[in-house]
Amino acid sequence: MLKGRNRKGSSSERIFLEGPRSRILELWFSVKVLWQFIRGFRVLHFVGPCVAIFGSARVKEDSEYYKDARKMGRGLAGLGFTVITGGGPGIMEAANRGAMEAGGYSVGCNIRLPKEQHPNPYMNKWFVCHYFFVRKVLMFKYSNAFVIMPGGIGTLDEFFEALTLIQTHKIIDFPVIIFGKEYWEPLMPLFHQLLAEHMIGAEDMKYVLFTDSIEEALDHIKHLALEKYAEGRKKAFHKLALLGE
Repeated sequence: MLKGRNRKGSSSERIFLEGPRSRILELWFSVKVLWQFIRGFRVLHFVGPCVAIFGSARVKEDSEYYKDARKMGRGLAGLGFTVITGGGPGIMEAANRGAMEAGGYSVGCNIRLPKEQHPNPYMNKWFVCHYFFVRKVLMFKYSNAFVIMPGGIGTLDEFFEALTLIQTHKIIDFPVIIFGKEYWEPLMPLFHQLLAEHMIGAEDMKYVLFTDSIEEALDHIKHLALEKYAEGRKKAFHKLALLGE
């Protein structure tokens, strides 16, 4: 029943997901989504080839997970990649912070939520989305690789979305790093079962690396994404003063 629900946050998205509405309302929602995409394209168009880092917003600064994400951000900046995160606190903040400390470019694709949604202070540029699906599309569009740090349901969502797009060949040669073997170990029996039952193929996991090593993760990304990065640098996109760029 609606009475018991928390009406904070994006009420328009919640109502949209409750079924059909009038055609005018559906059209208006579509226009707002289109505007979100256009704004996202404008913010992220010139940030360069990115690697996205995902992880929990609830991780504190003294955590080993935070320290690892900070090192990962530094390492990716050292390879020449822009680090993109969800723009929030915790692991996202650590990754953005590491990239900025290394002199790299640091950006975020934030989301409006009742909690844990405020942008962290370690970003050169960020964009605030109203809709999760817009945020997800933008982060996939501008990323050459994903790093999955310890996190919760949202982090798992991004991980399995990446696997789905790899399996269906919507993205090609896309490295996915699962960082933290002990943390993510419960996933391993599931993947063994999926392989044993032929629900997935070995090629679907070809670009996925489970590791505890920052160096191994960076080498994996360098090996699989550096060519894409080089190609991206060759694209000559010119800023247009007319658009305020």
